[in-house]
Amino acid sequence: MSDLFSAAGLTPHTPTPLAERLRPQTLSEVVGQEHLLGDSGPIQRMVGAGRLASLILWGPPGTGKTTIARLLARAAGYEFQQLSAVFSGVADLKKAFEQARVRRSAGQSTLLFVDEIHRFNRAQQDGFLPFVEEGIITLVGATTENPSFELNGALLSRCQVFVLRRLDEAAQAALLAKAEVTEGRALPLDPGAREALIAMADGDGRYLLTLADTLLGLDFPRPLDTAGLASVLQKRSPAYDKNREGHYNLISALHKSVRGSDPDAALYWLARMLEGGENPLFLARRLVRMASEDIGEADPLALVIANAAKDAFDFLGSPEGELALAQTVVHLAAAPKSNAVYKAFGEARKAARETGSLMPPAHILNAPTRLMKDIGYGKGYAYDPDTDTGFSGQNYFPDGMERRMFYRPKGEGAEARIKERLERWAAMRDGKHER
Repeated sequence: MSDLFSAAGLTPHTPTPLAERLRPQTLSEVVGQEHLLGDSGPIQRMVGAGRLASLILWGPPGTGKTTIARLLARAAGYEFQQLSAVFSGVADLKKAFEQARVRRSAGQSTLLFVDEIHRFNRAQQDGFLPFVEEGIITLVGATTENPSFELNGALLSRCQVFVLRRLDEAAQAALLAKAEVTEGRALPLDPGAREALIAMADGDGRYLLTLADTLLGLDFPRPLDTAGLASVLQKRSPAYDKNREGHYNLISALHKSVRGSDPDAALYWLARMLEGGENPLFLARRLVRMASEDIGEADPLALVIANAAKDAFDFLGSPEGELALAQTVVHLAAAPKSNAVYKAFGEARKAARETGSLMPPAHILNAPTRLMKDIGYGKGYAYDPDTDTGFSGQNYFPDGMERRMFYRPKGEGAEARIKERLERWAAMRDGKHER
């Protein structure tokens, strides 16, 4: 045993982190991933069959990706070999592949675990393909990023992707109970502080045990309450990457909450993004888009309010200006919804591409020169404000193109009045053409 400590540069008296001491020894001890590791879970079935497929473990930090890979190798009798894409290069990969080839010739299978596999570039990812196909290695890659965006399609087609979930409260409570049994003492927390400790970890089991390790290493005259806990430990920042999938997931949740007319959920996602450090002006731009795309003419003021919120934030800055964004989120979520303008513009653009370079009808063209008047520019044009009804009913589409209807008001909010006017004008236009 002392030789192992020496090889690792440690002494037998070097403290081992609690998270490492509590690392599960069997797959059944892993908490929070029952959908994968339970009796009917796909990974458990794979182990039962005694044959591992290459796979990608995708999930947040501290959910057990490395532990599962180690235990898979142990359960199936494979040699476990680990690389980190952060610290490894082409030479390390070649060495690992060659070692696996030697083992295979001796009848020993290799599970090659690659942490942060998305950090490898496309060429490096392609380097795995022949070794996976030949069965020289069984690849288990771990990533916190969406594999659909970060991994080559060719590599993904050769691997199964399993999604690990952030640890829920029950799983984290189980970890704390196990820590207390291992250490032979209770955490110095009252019930409220215990709940706060779980909230601090934000679903990361490793971080939770790190916090517990700190608390168990200190002496307190009495159990800490929530305020006392906050004075000892630092709350973890919410998991949020402004440039990757977390960014797109949360802005999608905000947009769909507004579209679904749920101001409470919309406020929550707005707060989540702001707490995560999102640029408020990005949010302001997205709110302007929502005002046009999802509300449109049902509440024309929505676009004005969204733009005003952007200006208010520019003027006030953070955090005061964030209230204007919150006000806008509530207004947009509570507003009547219509995507009629959004759909109409899409149809109009499609028609514009299809019809090419058709000229406007001559009667609506200006005629600033004599020649243009002589060839009919402006001839027969009716000035709508001078008509009895303020509506001439003339054709404004190109000659040779049938009239098309792009804008179909939904009849929600202010758009109901627009719909009524358009229907009246359509009837007048049809009546004029019948004569």
